[in-house]
Amino acid sequence: MILNRRSLMTTALTLGAMKAFPGLSFAQARPLVFATFTGSWEEAHKAVLVPAFRKANADAAIVLDPMLSVDQIAKVNAAKANPPIDVMLHDPGPALVAIGQDLVEPYPVEKSAHYKDLISEAQEPMGPAPFFQVVGLTYNPEAIKTPPTSWADLWKPEFKGRVGITNLNSTLGTGWLVEIAKMRGGSEANVDPGFKALEELKPNLAAVAANPGALATLFQQGQIDISPGNFNAIQILKARGVPVEFVAPKEGAIAFKTTIHIVKNSPNRELAFKLIEAALTAEVQTTLMNPPYLIVPTNSKVTMGGEIARVLAKDTAELKQKFVFQDWTKINEQRSAWIERFNREIKI
Repeated sequence: MILNRRSLMTTALTLGAMKAFPGLSFAQARPLVFATFTGSWEEAHKAVLVPAFRKANADAAIVLDPMLSVDQIAKVNAAKANPPIDVMLHDPGPALVAIGQDLVEPYPVEKSAHYKDLISEAQEPMGPAPFFQVVGLTYNPEAIKTPPTSWADLWKPEFKGRVGITNLNSTLGTGWLVEIAKMRGGSEANVDPGFKALEELKPNLAAVAANPGALATLFQQGQIDISPGNFNAIQILKARGVPVEFVAPKEGAIAFKTTIHIVKNSPNRELAFKLIEAALTAEVQTTLMNPPYLIVPTNSKVTMGGEIARVLAKDTAELKQKFVFQDWTKINEQRSAWIERFNREIKI
């Protein structure tokens, strides 16, 4: 058995609960486990969502377990009857997989105080969407004096050895591959032109990051100067003084909603619901919309402002008009094969 700081903390919290309530089994007594994403998402949820949840729920025990969506699904699939995770966070593609594999419960909309306040696109009965994400071009303005304007700029000779991308396990990586394929005549059903473009990009590649959080670290370490990237992920870097900027490419930045789900057979079903309720509130979404997090809200009571209104859109209507929304049902049909192909062919 591999022990790390998180597993030790989880065990300690569980044993404490079992001592206080001797009738509880180990599974029933463990703290609420929330599988968020790595990097800026973990930081934002740790600083804002978790304190709001604990304040509203008598300081209830909760553990953040950051990982990619594909890993969340694998972990729950391996122990469906007694899942080690209570709440999962997913982008569109993995959300469809989790629902299709019967890993999540319908959200109890009838007892939710905030579900009705979400914009209609965020009202997902199998797990509401508290957040939007936007993917565009990220660059170092100290190294790149003329801001990029197109996905095609990544292939420019002056960026030889300075480009970073992520692998296809992340929504960022797969969504970007689809847009590259579209740029060269492909589609959600045909990414062959995208793979051909990736082959041509190899001389410029400095790194293939394991996930968006690792990609952000590459900017921080000065190993790359330009990449496809999440809008909110670079905001925390900027707050730390890292020279990095975001621009929407002329082909259109990629926008997608991020949903949050109660895991089926969770021993902490009620607390899982309360954590999601906290994520849906106007208060939490307003705080997450402000620096350094700049996460796009979905609660209709939140007025978009600041950097989000300046750079992305002044409201959700403009967001839906300006940005590209992809067909993840179509993407999921071949995504596993694309991941295998990417891992086999794209090495530097």
